[in-house]
Amino acid sequence: MKSISLPPYAPTLIESTRAIGYTLEAAVADIIDNSISAQASWIDIFFFPTGNSYIAIMDNGCGMDAQELDAAMRYGSQNPNVKRTANDLGRFGLGLKTASLSQCRTLTVATKQGKHIEARRWDIDHVIETQDWSLLILESDDEINKIPRIEKLKEIKSGTLVVWQKLDRLNVGDLNFECSMGKKMDDIRNHLSLVFHRYLSGESGLKKINIRMNNTAINYLDPFLSHRNTQIMSDESLQCEDSKIVIRPYLLPHISDLTKNEIETLGGKDGLRKNQGFYVYRNKRLLIWGTWFRMMRQGECSKLARVQIDIPNELDTMWTLDIKKSKAMPPEIVRNNLAPIIQGLAEKSKRTWEFRGKRETNDSIVHIWQRFKGKNDGYFYKINRNHPLVKTFLNDSQKIKKNLDGLLKSIESSIPFNQLYLDLTSDKQIKNESELIDKEIELMIKGLLEQFSTRKAKNDMLEQLTITEPFMHYPHLIEHYKGEH
Repeated sequence: MKSISLPPYAPTLIESTRAIGYTLEAAVADIIDNSISAQASWIDIFFFPTGNSYIAIMDNGCGMDAQELDAAMRYGSQNPNVKRTANDLGRFGLGLKTASLSQCRTLTVATKQGKHIEARRWDIDHVIETQDWSLLILESDDEINKIPRIEKLKEIKSGTLVVWQKLDRLNVGDLNFECSMGKKMDDIRNHLSLVFHRYLSGESGLKKINIRMNNTAINYLDPFLSHRNTQIMSDESLQCEDSKIVIRPYLLPHISDLTKNEIETLGGKDGLRKNQGFYVYRNKRLLIWGTWFRMMRQGECSKLARVQIDIPNELDTMWTLDIKKSKAMPPEIVRNNLAPIIQGLAEKSKRTWEFRGKRETNDSIVHIWQRFKGKNDGYFYKINRNHPLVKTFLNDSQKIKKNLDGLLKSIESSIPFNQLYLDLTSDKQIKNESELIDKEIELMIKGLLEQFSTRKAKNDMLEQLTITEPFMHYPHLIEHYKGEH
C-alpha cells in the first residue's frame, strides 16, 4: 500500500487554530502554566495599550536553551499521552502557540540561561508570505534589543519572556482600545486570582508564586473561605487507574454571616448561585468551576455548597481535558462516587437555609407573622391576632376592632411576594432599616402595662413578653419593669 506525506498548509492551519476559543484571561493563564512548570517564583505581566501595543509575560523560571526553545515553538511539541512530571501544567504541546496567537499576530519568545539569550518569533503575516512553517530566529543584538521588556530579562539569571504584538483580536469591537484595556486587565486579574489561588497563597506542599500586573501584585481569591472553617465533611480519596483523586466538600457560611465584600468576592459577576458546585483542580491549578456536571441542579438551597476535587495530570484523558484546559468531564467511576457526597452536602446546605426558617415558626415564641399551609400545597402568611400589641386593640371598641381587622387583612393581602423572592434569591443581604430603638420598645411596654391594674397581671404580661417579638430581644428592659412591679 502506498502512502504520501501531506503536511498541513501552514497559512490555513495557523489562522484556523486562532479560533479554538480562548478568552484573553484563559490565554494569559495558559502562559502562566508554563512559568509554573519552569519552577518560576515570580511572574510579571505588562500591558502597553498605546502606540505599538503589546502584552508581555515574564518569569524567573529555569529558561531554555536553543534546542528546547525550538521544540517549545513547534506545534504539537509534546505527545499528550506521555507521562508528565507532577508539577507540569501542560497537556498537548500547543498552549504557548495557540493561546498566544489567539490574541495576536506576532508571538516572540525570548529565554535566558546564564548570560545567553535565545529568541524566536512566529509572525502570521510572514507565514502567509512564505507559505511555510517559517519560524523567525532573532540573533543579532539589534533584533533582540527591540523586543519589549527585554532589558528586564537581561537583569535576571534565568527566565523566559513571552511578548504578544499586533493585538488584532483585542481591538475587535472596541471603539477605544486604551479605555477598554483597563476592563480587560480587571477581568484577567480576577481570573488569575482564582485559577492560581493555591499557588498565590503558598498552600502547603506548593511553591509560592507571586504574580504582578503592571507592577501591582495580584492577591489570591479563596473560593472556599478556608480561613472561616467552612469545610463540613472529611476528605475522601478515590483510586482511579493507580492515581488518587481527593474530594473535599465545603459549605460556605450563610449569607447573613458574610460581609458585603465576601459576598461580592465569592459570587463574582455571576453571583453565588452560579458559582456553586465542583471546583476541579489539576495539579492544584483550577480548571473548571461552578457546575454539578448535571448531577444536581443549581438551586437556591445549594448555592452555598462547593466541592474541591484534586486530580493528577495523568488522568487528563479520562477527564477529557480540552486544549484550553477550561473544560473537563468526570469519568463514570468518579461520577458514581461523587453522587452520595453531593447528596449529603446538598442536605446540609438545605438545612442551613431551613434552620433560619424554623426559628421564625418556633411555637415557643409569639411571632408577629404566622405561616399557614394552603389548600393547594402553597403557603400564606397572617399577622398573629394573639400578639399582645394586636390584642390591645382587639379588646377595644367594636369600631376600632373592625377597622384594625380591615387594616391587618389589607396588609396580609398585599405582601410583595414577587419582590421579596427576587431580593431573597439575590446575593444582597436583607435587613430591616427601621430597627426599633430602646426608647420605642420602652414606650410599647409601658402602653401594654397600662392596660392592667394589678401587679400580677402586669408581671404575667412581662413574662409573656420574654417570648414575644420584638420584646424578647430587649431582656434588660423587661427586667427593669419586673423590678418596678
